[in-house]
Amino acid sequence: MKLITLKDIKENIGKEVKLKGWVRNYRKSSSKLRFVIFRDAFADIQAVAFKPEMGEENFEKVKQISLETSVEIIGIPKEHQKREGEFEFQLKDLNIIGRSDEYPIGKKDHGTDFLLSNRHLWMRSRKQNAALKIRHTVYYAICEYLNKNDFYRFDSPILTPNASEGTTTLFEVPYFDSGSAYLSQSGQLYLEAGIMTLGRVYDFGPVFRAEKSKTRKHLTEFWMMDAEAAFVEHEENMNIQEELIRYVVCTVIDRNTKELKILDRDINQLKKADAPFKRMTHRQVIDMLKNKGVKIGYSDDFGAPEEEMITEGSDVPIFVERWPKEIKSFYMKRDKENPELVLGADLIAPEGFGEIIGGSQREDDHDILLGRIKSEGYDVKDYQWFLDLRKYGSVPHSGFGIGFERLIQWMSGIRYIREVIPFPRMINRINP
Repeated sequence: MKLITLKDIKENIGKEVKLKGWVRNYRKSSSKLRFVIFRDAFADIQAVAFKPEMGEENFEKVKQISLETSVEIIGIPKEHQKREGEFEFQLKDLNIIGRSDEYPIGKKDHGTDFLLSNRHLWMRSRKQNAALKIRHTVYYAICEYLNKNDFYRFDSPILTPNASEGTTTLFEVPYFDSGSAYLSQSGQLYLEAGIMTLGRVYDFGPVFRAEKSKTRKHLTEFWMMDAEAAFVEHEENMNIQEELIRYVVCTVIDRNTKELKILDRDINQLKKADAPFKRMTHRQVIDMLKNKGVKIGYSDDFGAPEEEMITEGSDVPIFVERWPKEIKSFYMKRDKENPELVLGADLIAPEGFGEIIGGSQREDDHDILLGRIKSEGYDVKDYQWFLDLRKYGSVPHSGFGIGFERLIQWMSGIRYIREVIPFPRMINRINP
């Protein structure tokens, strides 16, 4: 007898096969008829247990199952009588692998805190399963695009001796006899070293921010994809980001249609994002917000409400570029036409999902960067290796970082970032 998974069900119609998985749900129709919703890693299927066909002994096994019991089922897949394109499973036998007594997450509604405390079980639900599958697709789509476009994977360290932009939101850890080290907020500085040997590089991994924020968009541990490219300047940097995001959009639509439907994601709205992105300067955006009644100045950053207003009525993301130098990082290159501005851009996703990318052309002049490090009050010794990159064969270069979970939020339509990472770490939660 052949052991299959539900992704192979269509090729095994009418054949007696074996499946292994879990009981998502079950119901009794009569003393002789029961319906079992069986799931494996790929899909769900309704298994029909009819006592006259199974025999009393085998039917008795079905009566012993409960929510999330792991089982081996034997029977024949058939096309569903009423729903075209769907299948059901005619049970002949069922063997219990692992019992599941009093499964904590039942059919009733549970509060968020309860679900997060039982995250190790909550992720088995259909919607959480769908979100994790979309996460998988987004990860591989990003890597596929970068690999096809001559970027090399370049792993930057998680433990760093200094911060890329100060230590106010860093987690500090003791490091043997060397004093303190910090959990990385970004691999960017190390990637800038990588481009001098590999040309185009990216890293992908967890980063950490000790921000005391409790919004639906904040985690203390999250994943970032940072990329850097030699001989790429501001405009080309935005072009790469746009191509990459549109590739992700198309890939998710192509590979995760079923999961998007489970999450009630508006797929047509997502399809509209595969079109040329809009570009606005920071000043243009401030003028737009002022016209909408927002009290904001020309040297101000945006919060979540402003980000939502920026893309209001837009089907595509919007680049906000050329920011005031006072509110951006010391390593960003200044605009030749207006040195008060930097050649940086944030990409704001539509539908209220906010910023998903931050990027810029980097300052490649040694003396200018040295002056900025000093004016910011940083210890030059900590950044000497970073300055060396401008001292020995410097080139124009640019980069960007994608907030991985925020991108997944937009793709999946899930409003709370805690639901798009397997085990969320927040200011008030580190368990399980």
